[in-house]
Amino acid sequence: MRPPSPSLPEKEFLYNSLKESLRLDGRSPLEMREPTLTFGPELGYVECSLGKTRVLAHVDAKMVKPQPERPFEGTITVHSEISPMASSDYEPGRPSDEEVTITRMLDKVLRRSDAIDKESLCILAGQRVWSIRLTLHFLADAGNLLDCACLAGIVALKHFRRPDVEVIGDEVIVHEPTERAPVPLAIHHSPYCFTFAFFPDTTTRPVLDPSQLEQRLSAGLVSIALNAQKELCVFQKLGGVPLDVDGVLGLVEIAVAKAKEVNELVEARLREDWLGRKVEVR
Repeated sequence: MRPPSPSLPEKEFLYNSLKESLRLDGRSPLEMREPTLTFGPELGYVECSLGKTRVLAHVDAKMVKPQPERPFEGTITVHSEISPMASSDYEPGRPSDEEVTITRMLDKVLRRSDAIDKESLCILAGQRVWSIRLTLHFLADAGNLLDCACLAGIVALKHFRRPDVEVIGDEVIVHEPTERAPVPLAIHHSPYCFTFAFFPDTTTRPVLDPSQLEQRLSAGLVSIALNAQKELCVFQKLGGVPLDVDGVLGLVEIAVAKAKEVNELVEARLREDWLGRKVEVR
């Protein structure tokens, strides 16, 4: 059972507040919620929070035969699960349009952008490669699940370590972590996603990292995925709000600055975790 739509007083109050560049949670229009990263006992196990929005990411790896057409490359798969536990908006069974959109965007940002070097996952050409599986569990939806999930996913991939292997002839020996330090994934770049919400009144400024109410009352969403090197990975626009070239470039400039800030936060948190574990960083 879906929750009731926002009431007219709620709509009017939100729209009037946004016209004054005020948001119900006290943020400025282009201010995002501070990301919180919590690492689990296993490498590649990360919980990310944006305010009350929470996503759990987990990475695992197994050896498989490579695809016949790509004998020198490993595989990467992204699986996401939005259960009714996250919000009453979601029902078990058939996925909603929003779930499908989020899943497709995650696949574009985390897999198809070639963030991970697939050739580095090759163990024995044509015979054995690593298959990396990223699983995302959506724990709570307080708005902007997409950005939270993208952040959780890339941090989990950066945090993960696969077992070290040794190839002798046609034999593959997998070493335990106690024998040899696990090996990090070869990551080309770290894409981060930033979503802006637009509203029916075009004089109202767009807001970054929309809350659940802002997202539900928006007339359109723009999601921009890029890395700290200012490389644009994915641009997605949903809704019928018209945007001119200057408007798009302005959003990209904001996302570039935010990507640098988020990347610095991620690297700092990863360093803290390594020091806490006393693990040899390779």
